[in-house]
Formats: sequence, C-alpha cells, structure tokens
Amino acid sequence: MVRFLVVPQWQGSPAPRAMLLVDGASAIAGDLPRAATTVLDVPVEAGESLGTGVRRLSALLRTRELVREHLEADTVIIGGDCSVTVAALSALPGGTDDLAVVWCDAHADMHTPETSPSGAFSGMALRAVLGEGEEQLVLSPGISRDRIVTVGMRDLEDAEVDQIDSLTQLSVDDLERTDALAEAVRATGASRVWVHIDVDVLDPSDLAGVSSAAPFGASPATLSAAIRRLRDEVPLAGATISGFAPRSPADAVDDLGALLRLVGAVA
Repeated sequence: MVRFLVVPQWQGSPAPRAMLLVDGASAIAGDLPRAATTVLDVPVEAGESLGTGVRRLSALLRTRELVREHLEADTVIIGGDCSVTVAALSALPGGTDDLAVVWCDAHADMHTPETSPSGAFSGMALRAVLGEGEEQLVLSPGISRDRIVTVGMRDLEDAEVDQIDSLTQLSVDDLERTDALAEAVRATGASRVWVHIDVDVLDPSDLAGVSSAAPFGASPATLSAAIRRLRDEVPLAGATISGFAPRSPADAVDDLGALLRLVGAVA
C-alpha cells in the first residue's frame, strides 16, 4: 500500500514567504487518507549555516534525520521545498544503484554553494542528487547523469545552463506525446524510478500557489498522463510532490484539484 510522508520543510527555499510551504503541505495532507499518512514534526526555526554556503543547514540536517527514520518503501513525499527529495533518496529502501530520477521542475536546481546567489538548498537539490555540493547534504553515491530525466525546465540561471547539457531533457511540448517520458526512462536502463514534482512545473494558469511561477508550463492532465504511462513501464520506487505555497486558504482550495490529480498519478 502506498504511504504518504508529509515533510513541511521550508528552510531550503529562497522565497521571502518560504513558510507558506508549511501551509501548502498541510493543505494537501488534509485530503490524503489519514491511516496512510504520517506528518513529520520538522524544525520550525530557521537554523544555522554552520560555516558552510548553505543557509539554514542545521534545520535541513535535522529534517534529513527525520525522513530517514520514517521513510518506507512505496512512499510519496509531500513537501515542503523540493530539496526534501534529496533526503528521501538518501534513505530509500534498497538504495539507488538501480534507480532513475525524473525531475519535473521549471527551474534547474543545479547550483552548488559556490554558485548559488541565495544559499538556498532547494536551488542545489538536483546537483546534490548527482552527488555534488555540500558534503553533509549530497547523495552519496550520487545518481549518474545518464539516469536523470528532466521535465519542463524553462527558467535557468547562467551558472546552471552548462550543467544540464549532459542530462536527458524533455520539454513541455515533448509531453504531448504520452510515451515520451516512459521511453526516456527506459533508455536509462534503470529498473526503478523516483518521480520528483515541483509544482511550478505546471502552467500558472492551472496552479497559482507557487513562489516563483514560470509561464508556458505543463498542464496537470498532460503531466499526469505521462507519469501514469511511465508507471506502466517502470516500477515507481517513490515520488515527491513539493513547492506548493498558497497565499491563502481560499487559494489552496482553488489549486487542490490540480494537486490531487498529480497525487493520483504517482499514488
């Protein structure tokens, strides 16, 4: 049975209103089956950088420990900021040797502490999945670049552009062919896949509750259909849905239809 692990971490986000991520995680959790859902009591305080280039590192490390204590097989993570995926992969039952990662996100998340303009770990999350960055947070061993498939990236910073060249990249338009995602993951040779979704991969007309919206995103229907087709081909090791930051309870209600469609696709 699929289980849900709600991780309302906000400390990895660069957004001025990062704590809205806590509200977003709570809003999604309210529509999940209670018996199959665990909500982590993550740190509320900002935390300290501990002499590194990662803001709020101490809080991130504590959340990482909590995820490790509670993660089970067949778990869908509900964030919080998108760096919770790094914590989940570091604790994944069975390890990551046979794993591909699908990274659905409008942004590249390919900074390191040396290149990041904000010091926020969510902007370093995919680079950390590759095993590169702050050693206390990166995945070790990292996932090889030929087992990463990105979806919907369209808002990159200069330092990230060259870093994604070696990754398999699917555009929003590529998703119009429902088999495209499944084919890309099959080509990695992996026997399992983790699907990471930062909800800003969606078009702002379909979901407003994100901190940094980017136009021309995917529709919930198209992305969900691609994920369902992927699951027909490659077993899902787990998934993340992150980045939901509604500005009010009313806004959260307006967005829940799109979010629950994604939950249904991965669960």
